[in-house]
Amino acid sequence: MSQTFEPQILNHPLIQHKISLMRKKETGSKDFRELASEVATLMCYEATRDLPLKEVTVETPICRCKTKMIAGRKLAIVPILRAGLGMVDGMLTLIPAAKVGHIGLYRDEETAKPIEYFCKLPCDISEREVIVVDPMLATGGSAIDAVSMIKKHGAANIKFMCIIAAPEGLAAFGKVHPDVKVYVGVLDEKLNDHNYIVPGLGDAGDRIFGTK
Repeated sequence: MSQTFEPQILNHPLIQHKISLMRKKETGSKDFRELASEVATLMCYEATRDLPLKEVTVETPICRCKTKMIAGRKLAIVPILRAGLGMVDGMLTLIPAAKVGHIGLYRDEETAKPIEYFCKLPCDISEREVIVVDPMLATGGSAIDAVSMIKKHGAANIKFMCIIAAPEGLAAFGKVHPDVKVYVGVLDEKLNDHNYIVPGLGDAGDRIFGTK
């Protein structure tokens, strides 16, 4: 039976508000970095909603009680370099014990296809739930290749999280990786002739790191 690809669009008011501030061209790198991190924290809250729990006994100042904690699930965050780095700290705020891998991909300006140049993952990646992050899902090429690389290393439980996505990118990603849960802050209108998201927010990497 084929799997149904159903990306989750996280239409939370705080996420929408912060992304709107990120879109503004006058927002500088410092504020843009902080906003990207804050949006990642909010999105991570939703992306980890299905983590399993176990019952434990703790001693409160009043008495002993039974309560719940995360059931030892190992997590890994894998940003797609370089823009994905802007989302890592915000996620580690919620899941500080997660390990962090890195995948380096860049887009060929003429073909719009991703070029791989780096891959460093935790040695036990196959045992972890992996959340791949990149602020933008445009054509989908980088995300598709990154997830494929992680699967080759044995990981089976993978999620992908982006702040803004284009319909074309989501469709392309879903065709190749229908088994991967996708979390999107905002679904934008389309790609333009240069494969940039419209209305988008420009080049996320340049805006995070202050480069051109």
